[in-house]
Amino acid sequence: MNIWIAIGVTAVGCYAVKLIGLLVPEGVLERPFVRRLSALLPVALLAALTAQQTFADGRALVLDAKAAGLAAAALVLMTRAPFLIVVGAAVVVTAGVRAMAG
Repeated sequence: MNIWIAIGVTAVGCYAVKLIGLLVPEGVLERPFVRRLSALLPVALLAALTAQQTFADGRALVLDAKAAGLAAAALVLMTRAPFLIVVGAAVVVTAGVRAMAG
């Protein structure tokens, strides 16, 4: 039964956050600081999620094929390649490192 309580609390919390976002006055959203923050926040959150998914395994730091794929994607991204090429390079390098390791 505890799982259903957690699901219910999470659903109510998500709804409350959405409602609070809708109730914010428009004048607050027009402030320069809020505009800058709203432009940078998704990038920071995506970078944190990528780092956590790439380098973490429970509570241990891991350098494996995912890290090699991320490094390859970063290198290709610096050449201003299209997104699909960046993703393709990451996939190929990750698969190659996994094939060599196992």
